[in-house]
Amino acid sequence: MKEKKKSQTGVSRRNFLKTSAVAGAAAAGTMGFPAVMRLSAAEAITIKMQTAWDAGTLGYVKFQEFCKEVGEMTEGKLVVEGFPAGAIVGTFEMFDAVKAGVFDSMHCFDVYWPGKIPVATFLSSYPFGMDRPDQWDTWYRALGGIEIAREAYGTHNMHYLGPIQHDDNLIHSKVPIRSFEDFKGKKIRYPGGIIADIYRAAGVATVLLPGGEVYPALEKGVIDGADYVGAAINYNLGYGEIAKYIIMGPPSTPCLHQPVDLMSVNVNMNTWKKIPKHLQLLLEAAVYKHSYDHYTAIQKADIEAFEKFQKVQGVEVIRLKESDIEKFKRFAPELWVKWAQKHPLAMKAFKSQVEFMKSVKVGYVTDKDMVDREGKKLEF
Repeated sequence: MKEKKKSQTGVSRRNFLKTSAVAGAAAAGTMGFPAVMRLSAAEAITIKMQTAWDAGTLGYVKFQEFCKEVGEMTEGKLVVEGFPAGAIVGTFEMFDAVKAGVFDSMHCFDVYWPGKIPVATFLSSYPFGMDRPDQWDTWYRALGGIEIAREAYGTHNMHYLGPIQHDDNLIHSKVPIRSFEDFKGKKIRYPGGIIADIYRAAGVATVLLPGGEVYPALEKGVIDGADYVGAAINYNLGYGEIAKYIIMGPPSTPCLHQPVDLMSVNVNMNTWKKIPKHLQLLLEAAVYKHSYDHYTAIQKADIEAFEKFQKVQGVEVIRLKESDIEKFKRFAPELWVKWAQKHPLAMKAFKSQVEFMKSVKVGYVTDKDMVDREGKKLEF
């Protein structure tokens, strides 16, 4: 792994200000005024932030841009020193490391943490729930989602800054999967939680692996396939070299399990409290901007990546049928409720999302849909 150069944002500006102040004081003394030296700029605050993105991916490039922009927006008063996946601790160890103050902040996928905070199941998309980025932004920004996320992470000594839009996820497979029935018996990597549950219900042997272990597991045949983010990043990671099939849903449901794979930035609470209010607001604004920059850059790169997958690497894109989607859907409501029942905050998030999905504005769910796979009404 390449060494990460430490950020120098704001250093030259501070040196300039100090030098200017000294020169000014000297000049004042020669003119008969008291030689009083005042420094107008406080020392910069530096926070160490690790991302879940591997170095060399487009996600990591956009993360680096975000770190640089924080320094620019704050005129060097707040410096984010960014690190790629695994540089300080393993990806799945970041939650506990930031909580304990081993480093200051993480830029990661909320879907990794339902074992830590059960509400994480409902902080990113889940099978057959809200499936558009604007719906998730609406829930977070206008329907109470960000307050729920902050309460959950707050109990673990972290401040949740905001969601980051990313992409829909793909399944890369070494074998063709052309129907619901073809999933049965396959060994496939998923991020765990409710996503793994819906595929286990369909007969898949699910495997939990961090992103950095997916390629070697596919290459060695330890797994038949893997869910892992979208086309652009997966092309960067070389998945098309070793898995010649991409499995998607029909155009109505291109991703069965995680159509809006959200990330977020979380900061150790002790670190957060040391940041002045105006810099906190600027950091939140930077995360908001980063979300859109990150999302749109990846969407553009996806278009190019699919062409490369097919024309350069000979990958076949397989789309399942609407009838396959209906077979998966029958498991969803029961699993939604099962995961919501794990914690009162998870239930609070889930109920607000169900109400949004039942609204005339969205119309994804009705009361008659809220039944288990045997057709019995679900109580929650």
